[in-house]
Amino acid sequence: MFSDTFPLKINTIVPLNIDTVRSDFPILSSEIHGKPLIYFDNAATTQKPQQVIDAISDYYLHHNSNVHRGVHKLSRQATISFEETRKKLAAFLNAAHDHEIIFTRGTTEAINLVAYTFGESTIREGDEVIVSSLEHHSNLVPWQQLCIRKNAHLRVIPIFDNGELDMEAYTAMLNERTRLVAVNHISNSLGTINPVKEITRMAHEHGAAVIIDGAQALSHGPVDVQDIDCDFYAFSAHKMYGPMGIGGLYGKESRLENMPPFHYGGEMIETVSFEKTVFNKLPYKFEAGTPNVADAIGFGAAVDYISRLGWEFIREQESKLLNYGTQQLSAIEGLKIIGTAPHKASIVSFLPANIHFYDAGMVIDQYSIAVRTGNHCTQPLMARLGIQGTIRASFSFYNTTAEIDKLVEAVLKVKELFA
Repeated sequence: MFSDTFPLKINTIVPLNIDTVRSDFPILSSEIHGKPLIYFDNAATTQKPQQVIDAISDYYLHHNSNVHRGVHKLSRQATISFEETRKKLAAFLNAAHDHEIIFTRGTTEAINLVAYTFGESTIREGDEVIVSSLEHHSNLVPWQQLCIRKNAHLRVIPIFDNGELDMEAYTAMLNERTRLVAVNHISNSLGTINPVKEITRMAHEHGAAVIIDGAQALSHGPVDVQDIDCDFYAFSAHKMYGPMGIGGLYGKESRLENMPPFHYGGEMIETVSFEKTVFNKLPYKFEAGTPNVADAIGFGAAVDYISRLGWEFIREQESKLLNYGTQQLSAIEGLKIIGTAPHKASIVSFLPANIHFYDAGMVIDQYSIAVRTGNHCTQPLMARLGIQGTIRASFSFYNTTAEIDKLVEAVLKVKELFA
């Protein structure tokens, strides 16, 4: 669940109008096929404000240096900026300690880190790992393969036809053999917001650990990992207006301390001899090699940007867009909305009647509208729903209802062409 209050103490500034916000994103003023870009692919990656672009550029122009260990001024400056992002993320997630934030390449690597450290050292033959039917392949395949290696059992929480988790079925699955529960906070395909606090509480009652795929959640509302009480929370910068190629893992200190390193090399060591290696303290034990310093600084700028906008503005805008988009698309004869759970983020997946989603997507692109078509890396979910894929429109606070009207116009054109 999202927190009721944002963990950072900030001065919320609600922009006077949407144009003020849109002007922060240079790409939104561009044209595709001779028409203004309409970007509805935010679940795949969000666009970047000028502040983030400037932060990355400024690092390379004025502060480029490797972090930690260096005594010269550039290295000290880079280290301060790099570690400042860790502090911002800890506050953003309300982690108990800064060192509970591990930098990774993104959500996928964060989940694999847990699979190859906690998973390998904890899961035994006959143990059970629970995932949900809603999972992205990144939060399914690592656990599937771990269970194969360990001769453990992968169990799957079913969903109702509207895309909501069957919590009674989940309750029945939990037992003394359950070692780990891995679920997403928000479904990237359907927008379903899962009750992660309740899922975590129930898992802990059976002694199981919980990892949450938070890739889709951190751009939509405040997340408090201490309130959720999850053991691990994985996330990516590029889903929250930051750069690609960087993300992170929150892990409870007690869990991280007892896990072996994921990668070996420089930075993650305290002392080394030919006979023995003593590993570094948290968080550096899990951050081998030269980190992605520039993008970490850009990530910090993205956190600052979200904080300045404030959750009140973001939630109000996205709720309006979700409601309007659902209403307008539902009014198109023969169109079916896929995923109608009562608690959703601003994602609308849909299918026009008897028209392949790829064909429809090609036409929609000619209207300079970016939507995602396909199975969205959730093939088992699509199989459960009896479809091959969907057209997914995912909205951000910088989108407008006028843009949704253009999407409706494009879908109507699709129907006309393929009638």
